[in-house]
Amino acid sequence: MRLTEPTLHADRLLVLLRQVVGTPHVLVAPHATAPYTKGYRFGSGKVRAVIRPRTLVEFWRVAELCVAADQIMIVQAANTGLTGGSTPDGENYDRPVILINTRRLRGMHLLGGGRQVICLPGTTLHKLETVLARHGREPHSVIGSSCIGASVLGGISNNSGGALVQRGPAYTEMALFGRVTADGRLELVNRLGIRLDADPVKALARLESGALSREEIEWTDARGHDDGYVTHVRDVEADTPARYNQDSARWFDASGCAGKLIVFAVRVDTFPAEKNSQVFYIGTNSTNALESLRCHLLTAYDELPIAGEYMHRDAFRIAEIYGRDTVALIRYAGTRSIPRLFAAKAWLDDLFSGSRFLPPHLTDRVMQKLGRLLPDQIPAKMHAFEKRFEHHLMLRVSRSLAEKLQAYFATLSAGQVGDKDAFDWFACTDDEGKRAFLHRFAAAGAALRCRNVLGKEAGEIVALDIALRRNDEAWFETLPDAIEQRIEHKLYYGHFLCHVMHQDYVLKPGESAEDVEHEMLKLLDARGARYPAEHNLGHLYEAGAEILSHYRDLDPCNCLNPGIGKSTRKRNWKAEEV
Repeated sequence: MRLTEPTLHADRLLVLLRQVVGTPHVLVAPHATAPYTKGYRFGSGKVRAVIRPRTLVEFWRVAELCVAADQIMIVQAANTGLTGGSTPDGENYDRPVILINTRRLRGMHLLGGGRQVICLPGTTLHKLETVLARHGREPHSVIGSSCIGASVLGGISNNSGGALVQRGPAYTEMALFGRVTADGRLELVNRLGIRLDADPVKALARLESGALSREEIEWTDARGHDDGYVTHVRDVEADTPARYNQDSARWFDASGCAGKLIVFAVRVDTFPAEKNSQVFYIGTNSTNALESLRCHLLTAYDELPIAGEYMHRDAFRIAEIYGRDTVALIRYAGTRSIPRLFAAKAWLDDLFSGSRFLPPHLTDRVMQKLGRLLPDQIPAKMHAFEKRFEHHLMLRVSRSLAEKLQAYFATLSAGQVGDKDAFDWFACTDDEGKRAFLHRFAAAGAALRCRNVLGKEAGEIVALDIALRRNDEAWFETLPDAIEQRIEHKLYYGHFLCHVMHQDYVLKPGESAEDVEHEMLKLLDARGARYPAEHNLGHLYEAGAEILSHYRDLDPCNCLNPGIGKSTRKRNWKAEEV
């Protein structure tokens, strides 16, 4: 559909959108749109409407109408991003904003006995993990390496990383997507490896049905994951990071598009599930010892560890205080119920936000109080290590690699890196290993909970997502006193074997997050680090020239998610006025 001037009148657009998806799924009231327009951690803004299509054909029809009416489109799935990339940012747009939420577009089709899977826009990683488990397989990311409720397509669009060392950033070369051309036409591009009708409506309906014949499914050499990452991450002498969002080697259509395409489906590889893995818990007071261990783990064996998660003692302690309820919810209620609970929390936050009689962040305060009534979620052995060691590493490996590592660890703890208080380890039981990784997972939200609960006693948050050089031996951050004095709490944690670090700072009251972040980024530049590592640019990070050129190629009209990477929001990429 291509309507020319006077094109589609604003009021007429909403009428037509209601005809496509139904009136209940065209949200315009502020209280109804709020859960979609406020980011998980950062970002918020106003939209003209939130649209919730139920089928791929409805999704296509909605996009056609928005293009015809010259509306900005922001396509959102689970809204779990941490840099504001799936929500509007303020109100400084030159056209009305339509937010299209795709959570109702759930569905997946297994191919080749589960060796690959086609995922529709609303498919969550958790749901995919559950379905694949019946076939003895896993998706790219699993609980503990991804945000609960996050979508498969969101991970692909952002080249998201995760904790699983062998799999690298989310990536595929097989996708079905809509693109708005330079002359304002919406076209469907099929690189899914599925033979579909040239008519978009017929093609989308056929795909969604899942009734695909063997003749329609093509098996080509197109990649469904970053199969070169294992070799890449092993190169511990390289002077560049292993993975980061502005790495052009991992941009391909939907992969790394950051919402600059309308993605209807992706086709991705799955992986054999590792059974009977072993978790080791390692503590040390020596950053050199931990870096030496990292290089050894990446280079000395035929296979890589499954995951290697780092947490500093301060992050350990803050996660224990402000993340206990998160660990308990996952342990006792299971991961399946968590997305619904988080959605209810967001709804209550919005409901209570307008009250003059209730304190801000009421749900966080209530959950914090309830969490303190729960029993301790951390194993006693971990508590003992927290008292002895500053640096903690949770290492998950296969049973075959575990036998080799036990012998190696014995030599280290016997004195090769110092005395017993310099390095120690223990092999976790299944329950201890699960709780160790859940505690690390809880650290990701602990800074935000800390700030919300402390209220006026704490300032703003700076949350950095950085990729260190693979050969960076001085990986642990040392801040100058001028910056250190402005910080109340620091949380360091990350995917250590990949040298990807998440560094959250709760500032002292009155300190400017923008100013502190600016100073920190200069320090990271001097170290040769790259950022962001895996959460993508959103509205927090500034895009470089290469990725901006990439975005312009994908979206020449700048009608999809404009402003990403602090770029211009103007139609056709018109430069901002100075």
